[in-house]
Amino acid sequence: MIGSRTVTAAAGLLASLAVSAALWWYFDTLAVFLVVPFVPFLSRRLGGDEDRPPARECPECGFRTRSPEFDYCPRDGRRLGE
Repeated sequence: MIGSRTVTAAAGLLASLAVSAALWWYFDTLAVFLVVPFVPFLSRRLGGDEDRPPARECPECGFRTRSPEFDYCPRDGRRLGE
């Protein structure tokens, strides 16, 4: 199934190409370099969250982290749960 980031990146690419084509038609100059380079920022990770560790949360205060360095909450010292 296609992820939301992939759909966002594809929509951004199509929109930026459409804007570039309109600018090219109206001003008779190529403006692709102005719009298209910003598309990769919409899609930092096309692979999704499969390779990221699950978020762990403190049951008391709600502190959340994906970092394996934290086993305990830095706020109240409770063990983080899954």
